[in-house]
Amino acid sequence: MQEHTGASRQKAGLLPGVLVAALLVAAAVPASAKDYTVGDSSGWAPGVDYNAWAKGKTLYIGDTLLFQYNGAHTVAEVSAADHSSCSASNPLRSYKDGTTIITLTKPGTRYFICGTTGHCTSGMKLAVTVASPSDDAAAAAAGHAGTTTTTRTTSDTSGGAGSCCARSATTWLPFLAAASLALVG
Repeated sequence: MQEHTGASRQKAGLLPGVLVAALLVAAAVPASAKDYTVGDSSGWAPGVDYNAWAKGKTLYIGDTLLFQYNGAHTVAEVSAADHSSCSASNPLRSYKDGTTIITLTKPGTRYFICGTTGHCTSGMKLAVTVASPSDDAAAAAAGHAGTTTTTRTTSDTSGGAGSCCARSATTWLPFLAAASLALVG
């Protein structure tokens, strides 16, 4: 018969709390995400009203922004101040590959501009607000609506943007059950 030490009893006492925390984290991850093409069919280009494009869209953690553009443009993620002043001299991130996919990983406002001189001041700038996981009920009620979106469910195994991380709670339940049995046993 196995003798339990105080340390093993203490670990077993922590197990329910750890499992509850793990389930809460798994439940907070969205079960599906949407891919938004910035500017819809116009893409990331001059002459598009990006304020109008973003208006009425509620973006959530796990959603992606797809910027499609030609070699005359860039995508620079910038601070709120640099977005307002159209300054690309101190970007948080900068892209120039023509197809940029940005996964939204935390709540808050994200700011993007074209780093090519004069393009931001001509309107190539975008600010999007990412809703927090606590807004999931609102997302379900609103149908997580938007234009030019593609729903990417948790069964996505293509390795596309965000497929590594957006998993439903049911994906984690067998793992958590096995882990709890291993810890208890």
